[in-house]
Amino acid sequence: MWKLVFPGIAMIAVTYAFARYSFGWFLPDISSSLKLSESQAGYISSSAYLAYTIALLTASIFIHHFGARRMILLSGTTASLGMAGMALSQGFYTLTLSAFLAGLGSGWVSPAFSQVVAQSVSSDLQDKRNTWINTGTSFGILLTGPVALAFAEQWRWSYALFAVFAMIVCLWNGYSIKEKKQETRMTHQIRISLKPLVKARFLIMASIGIGFSSSIYWTFSKSYITAIHGLTVSESVGFWTIMGGAGILGGVAGAIIQSIGLHRSYLLGVVVVSASIFGLTNPNFAAIYFSALLFGVAFIFMTGLFIVWGTRQFPESPSTGVSISFFSLGIGQSAGSIAAGMLIEGISYPFAFILFSIIGLPFLFCRTTILPLSTEPKKNVEIAAKE
Repeated sequence: MWKLVFPGIAMIAVTYAFARYSFGWFLPDISSSLKLSESQAGYISSSAYLAYTIALLTASIFIHHFGARRMILLSGTTASLGMAGMALSQGFYTLTLSAFLAGLGSGWVSPAFSQVVAQSVSSDLQDKRNTWINTGTSFGILLTGPVALAFAEQWRWSYALFAVFAMIVCLWNGYSIKEKKQETRMTHQIRISLKPLVKARFLIMASIGIGFSSSIYWTFSKSYITAIHGLTVSESVGFWTIMGGAGILGGVAGAIIQSIGLHRSYLLGVVVVSASIFGLTNPNFAAIYFSALLFGVAFIFMTGLFIVWGTRQFPESPSTGVSISFFSLGIGQSAGSIAAGMLIEGISYPFAFILFSIIGLPFLFCRTTILPLSTEPKKNVEIAAKE
């Protein structure tokens, strides 16, 4: 089974960490090189999130029509081409288009892997396998630091290297993942009905909330600690590396959910995400690093939790549940990136980070119930999530 998990981790690393989240790391150098404002940076980051959400809208249909394996390979290809375009970009518009292309893969890859895992692993191991594959984001972030140090301020060479690495990972996954005949089937009800969106309303609200509040950290944390807190290049590399390394611990999400239940796990994750965002406003060196550690663990933990929640909500079509959750997450991140850029440019970094840390807290009241899809009167009631 690890023959699937390891290439899965690598693919998540290139489509999420390299193609999307690394933009926040290279943002100061990119902004300086291309003369971008904070609001323009927010729009570029938002374009990647927009691509992510568009890809998620089509993920279930494409997966069931073309197969999960092909969509995983397409994800790696678009990530590679998008990052190559970013390396060659000469201005705001070309960078925006390249970021959009790079963001498409992240929208297709998670639902595709959830489908592969559902078809290849026994049900009692699926939560753990899904959450470990999800830690690829952290492994990718962990690798971003050494690459940034190796190329110093040469962000174009970093993206060129990422593009090459993405193609290698794509070939690895092509070798490791086998096609399944049952991938071509699609549940008729899910394709034509809005009922799944109604039944998944709590999952959707929770995903939007976490996506919105966390977006400021991914896009502007590096700029904040260098421009306001005055961290050096090596110190900021340490910050990013800690965040990535800590996120690997988020791979235990499946085990923790099985241990303390989905609801308690969700509450814990929301609180820690908000605390980590607020913690970055403290100029103390130790507090900044501790914020990175908390955010790394909490964000990967929460995305793993959303995968588990989505697959439990739609056991007959796991890719649909993950698509709905991650689409909502992307909507929140896209809107949040734009709002954060405007707030930072119009007011200040501290104000924006404090506000975004508070915004996430009301979503503590989202209910983590698994709602049935049945329309039969007897069964059309809410049931508690199995914990």
